[in-house]
Amino acid sequence: EEGNGTQEIGIDLGLKTQATLSDGRKFERENQTKKYADKLAMAQRAGKKHQVTKLHAKIANVRKDWNHKTSNAILSNAKFVAVGNVSSIKLVKTNMAKSVLDASWCQLKSMLEYKAKGLGIDFKEIDESWTSRTCSNCLERSGPQGLSGLSVREWACSKCGSKHDRDINAAKNILRLGHETLTKGIPRL
Repeated sequence: EEGNGTQEIGIDLGLKTQATLSDGRKFERENQTKKYADKLAMAQRAGKKHQVTKLHAKIANVRKDWNHKTSNAILSNAKFVAVGNVSSIKLVKTNMAKSVLDASWCQLKSMLEYKAKGLGIDFKEIDESWTSRTCSNCLERSGPQGLSGLSVREWACSKCGSKHDRDINAAKNILRLGHETLTKGIPRL
């Protein structure tokens, strides 16, 4: 079956907003690890292994359900989807480990990929290096950089003056890079 959608979508995956799309849509959900942290800690201290297992299963089910619904919503009218290759392996070794694992990027990307294939939608995973810093209008790397730059959510390009939401800008760049890989092979940013 060939996909009959019309939208071309770039997706930037993150911690605050799990998925930001190039068309401006944002998909957020509550951090399940934080939501159930107190209940888990109490059950673990009390040695209630069965309750701990049930809580972990509930958290996993909520994440999986959210990922299914979100991937369906994203793909509902899509003809092309490009998603950033954010990797949790490096970020798990930081103080953001719990949030990174709770975001379940791998599961969401996997669902997007297999559902896109089943629907006949083109799917690409893109190297997202520099996508947050590069202006999606003029391609100048003028956005905030470094660890301190991560807290900057909106910025203006120093070359063309365009104002950007950090995540939407990254999603637009991911979409552009996805198109470049379809037409030229591996892109340069």
